[in-house]
Amino acid sequence: MDLALLSPQSKPSPESQDSQIPRLLERVLLDLGYGARLLTKTRVPIIKLCEKPTEKLKADLLAERLKWESGFDAENDEEDEDNIKGEIATEEPELTKSQVSKSAEGQESRELSIDTKTSRTGSQESAHAEDLSQEKSERDSEKKVTLKQKDGQSLPDYYSSAKRLLRKLGGRDVSDRAEELTSDEFKILNDVCRAFVAGLSSKELSNKLCRYESISSLFDPSKPPSRRPLIIIWNQIEGERLAMAWDSRPLTEPDDKREFECQGIVDAWQALLAKTEDYTNSQHDNREIYRASERLKKICSLQLMFLEQMPTEEPVQYYGRAQMILDNLKQRHTEAGGDYVTPIVIAHYISGVCNAQIKQILQNSPCGAGSLQAIALSHRILQLAFDYEHALKVGAFDKADITDVEKYVGFLRGRVVAKPDTQAETEAILISKMRNLPDPTQLSPNKPRDRYKDHLEFPKTNIGIQCDINFSAHLAIHNTLLLRCYSHCDPRVKLLILFVKNWAKVRGINTPYRGTLSSYGYVLMVLHYLVNIAQPFVCPNLQIFRREPPPYLSPSEIEAQSVCQGRDVRFWRNETEIKSLADRKMLNHNHDSLGVLLRGFFEYFAVNMPMTTYSCRSFDWGREVLSLRTHGGLLTKVEKGWIGARTTIETRTTAAPRTPSNAPANINKPNAQLDTSSEPTETNPKPAKVTNKKVEEVKEIRHRYLFAIEDPFELDHNVARTVTHGGIVAIRDEFRRAWRIIKNVGREQKEELLDPVLGPAERKSSWEELMDLLHGPVRE
Repeated sequence: MDLALLSPQSKPSPESQDSQIPRLLERVLLDLGYGARLLTKTRVPIIKLCEKPTEKLKADLLAERLKWESGFDAENDEEDEDNIKGEIATEEPELTKSQVSKSAEGQESRELSIDTKTSRTGSQESAHAEDLSQEKSERDSEKKVTLKQKDGQSLPDYYSSAKRLLRKLGGRDVSDRAEELTSDEFKILNDVCRAFVAGLSSKELSNKLCRYESISSLFDPSKPPSRRPLIIIWNQIEGERLAMAWDSRPLTEPDDKREFECQGIVDAWQALLAKTEDYTNSQHDNREIYRASERLKKICSLQLMFLEQMPTEEPVQYYGRAQMILDNLKQRHTEAGGDYVTPIVIAHYISGVCNAQIKQILQNSPCGAGSLQAIALSHRILQLAFDYEHALKVGAFDKADITDVEKYVGFLRGRVVAKPDTQAETEAILISKMRNLPDPTQLSPNKPRDRYKDHLEFPKTNIGIQCDINFSAHLAIHNTLLLRCYSHCDPRVKLLILFVKNWAKVRGINTPYRGTLSSYGYVLMVLHYLVNIAQPFVCPNLQIFRREPPPYLSPSEIEAQSVCQGRDVRFWRNETEIKSLADRKMLNHNHDSLGVLLRGFFEYFAVNMPMTTYSCRSFDWGREVLSLRTHGGLLTKVEKGWIGARTTIETRTTAAPRTPSNAPANINKPNAQLDTSSEPTETNPKPAKVTNKKVEEVKEIRHRYLFAIEDPFELDHNVARTVTHGGIVAIRDEFRRAWRIIKNVGREQKEELLDPVLGPAERKSSWEELMDLLHGPVRE
């Protein structure tokens, strides 16, 4: 359920950054015992509300509120303190003599320092900004930014450190669709890029990069300053590392043709980076570097050279990548006689294991001469043993179970390659006990953190009524009315929308914050189909037909039905008239059944060819934009300028609630009316001037256009901007699956259209799968 809170007389309005209304309401709801959480990084302020929060959820919400009142941005702080692996250092790359002579003078005058341990929060910096601005500008010319890649730190982690450092310094990366960087932002970006290259653990790689024109400008002040994005510098580092390893590969590509093609890819990379004539930092150059580095990453023999387990990668996933490399390389070399490929892949697999102790055990164990599958199983067993030991250290088990866990750890370490054959009776009892204890892998230090998991997220059940409170979502009211008018056009509209929304829910593709599409997006997809694709149409286009307000309305009413927040909101909104015409079958001449309409809907979004349900072509996901307001219902992404993802960063200072020292006397009294004015009253003829604390909040908005649905009124808003690459793959796969099932109706099939996708609770965890693999499945 959604509630809209409108406060037209409030000044400032509730959605304003200076308004106290959302935060005050959040506090009141928390004080009343409800679960309330204000979301400020949404398009408009939203309070998520639940009737009966659990004790833990309530405590967490109150703790989060207290952090905010103290001027502490928990989200940003967690990000800053999240295992930053890049060190602050003074080490520089080994440059050639000519480079040193050109850059030594410039480096001394362009230094900047940062202390990660004493960095201020956003609100503190805001308070001191004016006092320190001049002092900072003087320091900027005398100190420098430095970064160092730790021993054993992967390049992706090192790149993440550079991004965090860039944010800490108040900078941002170049984006072709974001605002142009200021001169200060460009200087910060260049400082971080220079430190990123200089801090590489491989000095050979760093020195090689510094010979290229695109990188040397970072170190040579006599050259024009670089305007290359940090991400492109990262692409150059990745690509150059791969290209440098080409001549030292232990194995070649699967066949001569592929070997020749890959040699051409490496040569093209070196020529691209060595280019000096007409060198620019244009979007075209950046795209060329990105594409060239991606082609290098697909070379299988180079993938083997840099095979390594990521810190949050489970052994089974690491083994899957290694097995693919082995399968690709084994064919050619085994044909030549003998299998000498597998031992080489195994050696690289073991060398790339993230845990140093596990790596040492695998290197010294006799299983190294076996198959890759056997090595991977030993890896999983040892990782499980380490996870149990870590769980013991953090007190995850009861005291009565500690002895059994320690015995099982010894049992695991004693099995180099485990086979679920015969088991002693004592072992069987021990294994049965372990199956009933908590999963230790959930506490593993290398367990990947779910980026979507939030300890403040409301459970779906057992917390009473839930709703969202929106502030000043005036356009949403017009959207709601538009959808209601469409539902009056034909009784099939509502039924089809409800079915599609339920289908998307049970198939797990309706969660925007997990990279898929919102329910509102699916509603617009259905309406687009009923208005523009079904033949004849089921609904007229209400934003084209009879869109002008009736002339008998007053000027203010006409304006209210025409413009909202600068947006054109005209459409046929006479519900009585629409219902009357629909009841008399005068709005359309379409008599298709719900089944036929549903068949056409899934076919339209599933196939890449002319449709069979209706004589028209299907939707082009890569090029087209769904536009409900438009005649025909389609625009192109080029027309909209919706090509390529972009990120916008909004920094705003919000007003914190009044503290007890300056709050009105009645603010904490039950049933008291909050007085937020500063005007004189009879009881308080000379009110003290109230200075509200300010808290700086940063909102980063990622605009994606993999799937494009234009909002009916906010024409610059892509309703599907939350859809990620994985999300659009899942959505399109589900449409294809649905179409496959529908077109084969009447034949024997093993699946149903509304079969639910198994959630994490229904699927076996990797720990349960490993226990079954080691000891056999549990007997019922």
